[in-house]
Amino acid sequence: MDAGKELAEIEKLNMRLTIGFSPCPNDTFIFDALVNKKIDTGELQFAPVLEDVQTLNEWAIQDRLDITKISYGVLPLVQKNYILLNAGGALGMGVGPLLISKYEVRNMEDINDMHIVIPGAHTTAHMLFSLAFPQAKHKHFTIFSAIENAVLNQEADAGVIIHENRFTYEKKGLLKVMDLGEYWEQQTGLPIPLGGIVSKRNFDNTLNNNINGLIRKSIEYAFENYPVISQYVKQYSQEMDEGVMRQHIDLYVNDYSLDLRENGKKAVKEFLNVYKEINHQKMDDADIFLNNS
Repeated sequence: MDAGKELAEIEKLNMRLTIGFSPCPNDTFIFDALVNKKIDTGELQFAPVLEDVQTLNEWAIQDRLDITKISYGVLPLVQKNYILLNAGGALGMGVGPLLISKYEVRNMEDINDMHIVIPGAHTTAHMLFSLAFPQAKHKHFTIFSAIENAVLNQEADAGVIIHENRFTYEKKGLLKVMDLGEYWEQQTGLPIPLGGIVSKRNFDNTLNNNINGLIRKSIEYAFENYPVISQYVKQYSQEMDEGVMRQHIDLYVNDYSLDLRENGKKAVKEFLNVYKEINHQKMDDADIFLNNS
């Protein structure tokens, strides 16, 4: 290797990479060891940026971060600049968003004329709602944490909830109208692709595999110390008790978080096919998944 190439390799190995994820317990659980140097990351430095998933989706469209959590609903819009990693995401059975209301909805066709609050236009929640209710006329987009109150205060007729709200809506007197994840599972027989981790496509394959491996090690470290909840997870979950934090982690962090595997990749491909049909959109022909090296 000549001196110029050697210098370039050294600079690459000393990269400081921005990494975006949400403050929800599943994400802080996954990335705690990585960003807080509880595992050896070598010469790679990770600068965490914690934001709600809709902000991260918008930033991914703008190509702002090196590595970031996204909703699978935004993957078709960022494929040009990002590649999907195998580790760090959220897929699974029984983990999908719920459609909830303050009042019982007996006729599902009524949903088409109701005002529905949804956590972001490019979220997986929106895509799954659109799959179940393609004729819905009145959709309003807001941050996920505001949806329960919007329904309670009758600012909307119903809402699509995600994350920790799955564990709190009943205590607030709200009713489940439909499990949108269950609807997906009935239609496809596949796990629900909720959120994935993407990394810059212009990073070489070796670097992206290194990043992927470190994220997996971070999850393995977290599982080795579980069910202890780290201070890092607690500090971003101030309004949650530890029981709810564990429910959140148990639901969203699983074997698919360690590795998509073939079944997970099949689910992602089917999700993209459904997205294409719903949005009448041509898909980017770029490779979706990281190539193992």
